[in-house]
Amino acid sequence: MSKTILITGGSRGIGAATARLAAARGYAVGINYHRNGEAAQQLAREITRSGGRALAVQADVRLEADVKRLFGEVEESLGNITALVNNAGVLERQARVDEIDAARLERVLNTNVIGPFLCAREAVRRMSTRYGGSGGSIVNVSSRASVLGSAGEYVDYAASKGAVDSLTIGLAREVASEGIRVNAVRPGLIATEIHALGGEAGRVERLAPGIPMQRGGEAEEVASAILWLLSGEASYVTGALLAVGGGR
Repeated sequence: MSKTILITGGSRGIGAATARLAAARGYAVGINYHRNGEAAQQLAREITRSGGRALAVQADVRLEADVKRLFGEVEESLGNITALVNNAGVLERQARVDEIDAARLERVLNTNVIGPFLCAREAVRRMSTRYGGSGGSIVNVSSRASVLGSAGEYVDYAASKGAVDSLTIGLAREVASEGIRVNAVRPGLIATEIHALGGEAGRVERLAPGIPMQRGGEAEEVASAILWLLSGEASYVTGALLAVGGGR
């Protein structure tokens, strides 16, 4: 049976690591990107040169029309989508809650909450036996911030990931009898460029001594957890929130 995965925010970091591992596991890979088209296209070429199938598609997951087009283009080129990884997410520069304005909240919540909802909806409409589908799996990329709160840094980001956790649990229960499993990973301090976007490129190194494992994680370690949740080895796992945070 052919397997097609769609990864939002797939051009870098955890998304790119997941795309590479999924291709190695036999998936045809839809790589969604918002702005970083060069990196996404390069990743698609890398997968193709290695004997896999991949397609890079620009779409803004905040926009309903873009999400519909994204799913349509991936299916037309790669076949029926059997797995979705809701990875696209943003954070803004470190700030306290009393320094955050409504425009920032809209930017963060639109991408980190509305985006996963819209993508999950389109996935369910294709995978669910209720709609004539043959099942599938969704993994949402949450964060340990949803539990820890990110005080003094990114409470808005943490709150958005709390919403992702709730989406995971609620949707899992809605579609469990329709052949779809829905789970989430909660990465901790992972060495990706997202920290630089928040204004502190060395954040992982600064906080590493407070992690029980005494180090930050790698994107590939999160990708391995995602692929396990998508796999048949996790066939009785749904509604799970899997911490990938070195004990933090």
